[in-house]
Amino acid sequence: MSEEIPVRPIGREEIHKLETALLIGTLLRKDVLDEIRESEERITWIDSLAVAAGALARERAGMSVSEIADDLGRSEGTIRNHLGRRTKAGKLVRETYERIVREGFKLTLPEELVGKRYEELEEKVKELEKKAEELTRKYKEERDKREELEGRLSKIRKELEEIRAQLTNVIKLLE
Repeated sequence: MSEEIPVRPIGREEIHKLETALLIGTLLRKDVLDEIRESEERITWIDSLAVAAGALARERAGMSVSEIADDLGRSEGTIRNHLGRRTKAGKLVRETYERIVREGFKLTLPEELVGKRYEELEEKVKELEKKAEELTRKYKEERDKREELEGRLSKIRKELEEIRAQLTNVIKLLE
């Protein structure tokens, strides 16, 4: 995201911007991706991160715990636990928030994701290059065939013209 992320949001739009930045920034951390990958309860983990991000964004906007709980459809205890860093999700989201405050929002993908994606793209490029070479070879073969056939056709037309001329002369002689 190239736009400014509000660390003290005012209004729903800014709350959602901060909430989204917190969730994405936390989800894309290598340690979090590893934790989610190893967890048997991935959906619960991601939901917990989303609730923690939503709670922190709303707290930064000045909402009370009860307002946050009502807004997110969670209990006040759950919200307090996330905001008080008594949950792993609450700790991770708070770390992301503190990083955003210090450095701004910088979206960085873990090397393992970038590496895999790069390798996939590299393989795709090689495949496409091979296809392009094959198509180029076929195109050249077809072009050469067409040029040969056009040459033959031109020669046949000349011969037909000569035969027509000869026939015309024969017809004139017979008349």
